[in-house]
Amino acid sequence: MTNSGTPSVLLTDYAWPDDTVERSVVEGAGFALVTGPAEPVPAEEIEHLVKLHQPRAVLTCWAPVSAEAIAASPELRIVARLGVGLDNIAVDAATRRGVWVTNVPDYCVEEVSDHAVGMVLAWTRGLVSLDRAVRAGGWNPAAARLRRLSELTCGVVGYGRIGQATVRKLAAFGSRILVSDPALGATPSDASGFEPVSLNELLVRSDVVILHAPLTPKTRHLISSAQLAAMPPGGLLVNVSRGALVDTDAVIAALDSGQLGAVALDVLESEPEVPDALRRHPNAILTPHVAFSSDASVIELRRRAAEEVVRVLRGDAPCYPCNRPAATPEPGAAR
Repeated sequence: MTNSGTPSVLLTDYAWPDDTVERSVVEGAGFALVTGPAEPVPAEEIEHLVKLHQPRAVLTCWAPVSAEAIAASPELRIVARLGVGLDNIAVDAATRRGVWVTNVPDYCVEEVSDHAVGMVLAWTRGLVSLDRAVRAGGWNPAAARLRRLSELTCGVVGYGRIGQATVRKLAAFGSRILVSDPALGATPSDASGFEPVSLNELLVRSDVVILHAPLTPKTRHLISSAQLAAMPPGGLLVNVSRGALVDTDAVIAALDSGQLGAVALDVLESEPEVPDALRRHPNAILTPHVAFSSDASVIELRRRAAEEVVRVLRGDAPCYPCNRPAATPEPGAAR
């Protein structure tokens, strides 16, 4: 709540130059936007901001919204993620306190799947390694060891919106496609163009493994030494989901031994810090957590997340709820 009595919305952090889109939506609806620092700060600082401003809503990009932060504003009604994953939000605590948690689940489906397929193509066609060699003064086409994507088996871990888009795009190249997702069960292969398998079978049979899984306690280090050892020697691992799905030390060891031919990572468990061994490795393709990004997707993300906040503060149910709050007020009820 601001000094004027206008209900406030706290924007904890943002990964773009300004807060103009969020401010336009929130203030255009008659609420006040309070903006924290652009870079995400530790949980304790977010808790302090919530105590200070007593927001009715929190918009968060990467900053941690802890159970303490959620409890610090009795009037809090919604925590809206500027993104898809919820691993930086204490969802269970919000649910217990009757606070909605929302995300924007489909704003970057094309971008992330494009990024994943682009990384695969960069490896099969040697785009990154050959570019580096030419820039270093080399010109040796006879040394190129390139691959035909249509002859490779690609394993996709996770068959949500983005996983489905990646499968569709890989199918256009003629690849054999395996999919591992608990939701698929033992569904037989059909016109979808892929074969559902267990994670272990996917690893054993895939030349390329692409991760599209959410980060949960069960999926942390989903790919570690044992899983990398199960892959055929010389394969490619792609992660465009969450850094902690992958044990970075295990990946570096697998690259050094040659068990893993290459890795393409848009996310790291230590980001923004990049281990020197990974940064220096010639068979690592690294991008700075930008798979979600395009001019169009970022504007859409910001607008739709802010609109969810306005929707809930006006007493309506959110379009993209990620929980079932225990004591959510009836639409239109005062709180």
